[in-house]
Amino acid sequence: MKNLSIVGLVILVACIATSAFAHHSAAGIDRTKTVTVEGVVKEFKWANPHSWLDVQVPNSKGGTDLWSFEMNPPAYLVRSGWKSSTVKAGDKVKVVGRPFMNGDPGGIFISVTLPNGQTLAAGAAPSNVNEQK
Repeated sequence: MKNLSIVGLVILVACIATSAFAHHSAAGIDRTKTVTVEGVVKEFKWANPHSWLDVQVPNSKGGTDLWSFEMNPPAYLVRSGWKSSTVKAGDKVKVVGRPFMNGDPGGIFISVTLPNGQTLAAGAAPSNVNEQK
């Protein structure tokens, strides 16, 4: 009976570890490329385990495509100068990210330039690109 309990515990731990590893996999991201898109924020989801930035980007057909960028959780974004109100629906922004490998519009967030010219990144101190030196 004791051996059966140990085997069951080992299987449970292996399943949990596999799930955690799979969740944090970046296999679907092309880390060799960077995309930059400009558009209007549809939604900024300030949530755990990941925040999301959805941007309506004009396409070549005269319409728009919804680009979704996965971001760090709020606790990390706060350390980089973010607030839940930093980006609002209707804001015109420029977003830089690593694209999805399957060609879907979106990817992993790198940085955003806000309407006031301020650039915020996923894990760096805030900066202002319009700052006079």
